[in-house]
Amino acid sequence: MNSTIFRSLTALSTFTVACALAACAQAPSSGDHTAHTHGSASDTRRFVKFPDEMRIGTLANMRDHLLALSEIQGALAAERYAEAADIAENRLGMSSLKLHGAHDVSKFMPQGMQDTGTAMHRSASRFAIAAQNSAATGDAKPALAALTEVTRACVACHAAYRIQ
Repeated sequence: MNSTIFRSLTALSTFTVACALAACAQAPSSGDHTAHTHGSASDTRRFVKFPDEMRIGTLANMRDHLLALSEIQGALAAERYAEAADIAENRLGMSSLKLHGAHDVSKFMPQGMQDTGTAMHRSASRFAIAAQNSAATGDAKPALAALTEVTRACVACHAAYRIQ
């Protein structure tokens, strides 16, 4: 299997998992949580109450995070590493915090959620550096490994918290 196909399959797999977890994390509650807890009897995620406008904005930001991940994976598959780095830093990385109103939103987050969010933003910035390095070396493996850390932070947050 050539490296381009392998990278494409890796990217598609990562994106599919991220989308599924995001859908589970935001699925409407019907009282029966088995539909989005993968067979467990109850949803043990912590509810986090946001003001309505902030909840709507935060959910929109999370959807944009998923879109950014998809765009990053597409750029990696096309070996456009600098583009992947730019998307990551400006839409997910530490440079994106002001754009997302992170300071205001964080006031409503429990400390663990804040920490996980910060870890995601920092890992996105580290990915951006790894992707820039891939542009110089042609080796995508370090960038893919760094991208895994971004999605792990997303998974951890969606597994632990649910916005209400």
